[in-house]
Amino acid sequence: MNPKARRFMQIDVFSSSAYKGNPLAVVLDGEGLSDAQMQSFARWTNLSETTFVLPPTQPGADYRVRIFTPGTELPFAGHPTLGTCHAWLQAGGKPKQEGQVIQECAKGLIPIRVDDGQASAPLAFAAPQSTRRAASDEQLRSALAALGLRRDEIVDYQLLDNGPLFLALLVRDADRLLELQPDGAALYAMNLEVGIGPATHRTTLH
Repeated sequence: MNPKARRFMQIDVFSSSAYKGNPLAVVLDGEGLSDAQMQSFARWTNLSETTFVLPPTQPGADYRVRIFTPGTELPFAGHPTLGTCHAWLQAGGKPKQEGQVIQECAKGLIPIRVDDGQASAPLAFAAPQSTRRAASDEQLRSALAALGLRRDEIVDYQLLDNGPLFLALLVRDADRLLELQPDGAALYAMNLEVGIGPATHRTTLH
């Protein structure tokens, strides 16, 4: 790391109780850090994502963010978007537009709604458009084995990419979701995110 002192925060996303949310590391002044330094710090935090706040390069953006996992950089991700915005506001960031923060990332400009302009306010964002493509038989077999599901319990499945790559599964019975005991190590070894949800007669991934 450069010898310059940089403010760092660890945020609990999706929870108002400490140690109950999805943790995120946020470096509030990432300017001047190299790609290798950012990646090294993200590896050291050992969290699913670490973000670095930088000056914006696009008109209208309030700040720019780069998002790193311990092994790679992501163009966009959901919980880092919310957590970084919260940290930026808590550190005194002032949005250019009342009630809205514009975050710049590799996927473009992400509008984030801030109900009262405060860091404690609920945040909501408009995700970039996902690209969709067919998953392989091997990806499906690996996911089903890791989740403990049978093929006939799945209504539909597809790969979704809006930064992170997801294998989205629609499960026939919503109650089965509560019974699952996923194999975390096996899911991690797949090198993609797996999302599951209940299907209805009107729901489709195509």
